[in-house]
Amino acid sequence: MLFNKMKEPGFLKEDSDALRQLEQLKQLEPRLNKEGQARLSQDIKCLEYGIAGENNIIYELKNSHMPMYVLHDIYLEDGDLNAQIDFLVFTRKICFVIECKNLYGDIEINSSGDFIRTVNYNGHKKKEGIYSPLTQNQRHLELMKKIRMDRKKNFLGRLMLDSSFESFYKSIVVLSNPKTVLYDRYARKEVKDKVIRADQLIDYIRKQCSQSKEMESSDKELFAWANSYLELHKPKERDYTDRYMSYMQETVLQPDSQKDLQPEPEPEHPLPPPAEADAKLISELKAYRLAKSREEGLKPYYIFNDLQMEDLIAKMPADKECLLGVNGFGSVKTEKYGKDLIEILDKYRNA
Repeated sequence: MLFNKMKEPGFLKEDSDALRQLEQLKQLEPRLNKEGQARLSQDIKCLEYGIAGENNIIYELKNSHMPMYVLHDIYLEDGDLNAQIDFLVFTRKICFVIECKNLYGDIEINSSGDFIRTVNYNGHKKKEGIYSPLTQNQRHLELMKKIRMDRKKNFLGRLMLDSSFESFYKSIVVLSNPKTVLYDRYARKEVKDKVIRADQLIDYIRKQCSQSKEMESSDKELFAWANSYLELHKPKERDYTDRYMSYMQETVLQPDSQKDLQPEPEPEHPLPPPAEADAKLISELKAYRLAKSREEGLKPYYIFNDLQMEDLIAKMPADKECLLGVNGFGSVKTEKYGKDLIEILDKYRNA
């Protein structure tokens, strides 16, 4: 469209629950016995592997040079149904619902649509079936459709949505491990078309958009579409440490360590507790967040949530480039709120 200015991708949500999980697990490690540490180490490796895979997709999307909005790690809930979606990519014509799989080994998709992984163990090849990511992603699509249908009040609106949903929403499984070899020779065409490698993602999106007969969304319409799903996102505070409780070490205080119970001497020139300065900064950041949320008609945590605020305070970015390194701050948020936030942080930088 003639008056559209958006030319590059924008991330409305870039942070990930996996990063918070990784931080929790790393903090837990010193408190576990050897058996627990071995199990935790394996879990951390798998988690880091998954994060690396999602980062590969983020890299591809950021370098697509296409007008799109991206939501990363979105949690949707409707009654007893829920879905954790790796990526929602909104282009002017289509929303791509992406399931990221950073699988090790080679992947075969047979004529029945089964996914079979082959891995090498000490020189021996072992085949194992894995749960179909296509089935998993299809359930995500069905929940998205159900939520939308439930919000349509009139019969005609529901009928139009039901008939057009598949034209606007496409499921893709992206294999993000560059070493994975995909064997899909005998897979049905409709299955082949939905499983691609990360380095094929942008070409795939361009091709699908080019072939689509739908009207292009304007900048305003595109943002509203993506933001409508951001508003449906329900952040979940999870404790990932429960499964390791049986491995917790009991700390026994030995007699020769009784000195640890002695109070620390007061410094000659007591400094104000760091929490005091932090409390003032937190208060000002929350006030800014509330004001912006009211101004934009959003919930406060869409501006930034408490975990992102903690990271903001810990890193104290001095410019917009540094702000991009804070969890949850992609190019869109940095451009919108960066100047204000840096001005607030500057007042407390040497506190």
